[in-house]
Formats: sequence, C-alpha cells, structure tokens
Amino acid sequence: MTVQEIQEKIQAGLPGSEVEIEDPYNDGVHIKAIVKFSGFAGKSIVEQHRMVYATLKDELKAEVHALGLETKVS
Repeated sequence: MTVQEIQEKIQAGLPGSEVEIEDPYNDGVHIKAIVKFSGFAGKSIVEQHRMVYATLKDELKAEVHALGLETKVS
C-alpha cells in the first residue's frame, strides 16, 4: 500500500479530514500520519485514534508494520 493510498483511505473514512502521511524510512511499512478532523471534537485521544484505525482496518495488520499517529481537531 502506498503512502497516497493510505492518505486516500483515511480521507474516505473521515470525510473532510486533512491528512499528512510520511514514510520516514522510505520502506512503506513504518508510517506517520497527522490527521486533522472536525469530527474529533469532544472525543478523547484514544477515541480519535480508534476512528483513524477503523479507516485502515486490515491494512494495519497486513501492510503497515507501524503507524505513528497524531490527531488534531480542525
């Protein structure tokens, strides 16, 4: 799965979100995501992260080894 595909998948699952994806090691399996989404308002960090993880479902198990995640309310 490419960085672009990960970004698109998160944006599709969280419509209206702003998503930045980085691949710091250029290996395609250690990914950092910064997600800004108005739907995070009033939710805990854990709930926000669960929302992002839900958009990636099986990809997190099969294609992404590690996901560093930062969430912000937009």
